[in-house]
Amino acid sequence: MRTMTCLLALGICLAIMVGIGKAEEKFGITVYPGAKHDSGASEFLKQMSPQSAAYRTGDSVDKVIDFYKKQAGFKLVGDSTKEGALFRKGKMDVTIQSPWMDTKTGKMMKDTLISIVTLPE
Repeated sequence: MRTMTCLLALGICLAIMVGIGKAEEKFGITVYPGAKHDSGASEFLKQMSPQSAAYRTGDSVDKVIDFYKKQAGFKLVGDSTKEGALFRKGKMDVTIQSPWMDTKTGKMMKDTLISIVTLPE
């Protein structure tokens, strides 16, 4: 029985490690796990910087901020608030915000938007 419990625990650990290894990246930035690409917001961002992408998650701003605080090389620019934060890594900015406005509809969205933008040279 003990051997079965150890094997089960090992299997769970390996599954977690494989999942971590498959984290999506965009322009060298790890995308917040479980966030979904938003094509409308991405197209809007690409008008300012061709290497841009937007992602959405139902997780709180605080949870997303905590994730990026733990990522190597990120620097918090200014202060984080309950509504968002800006991180910089090299020439990349990651903005986290909620609420946010859908630029196509003008509707205020209540989930969390994560914008990854390459700064102009």
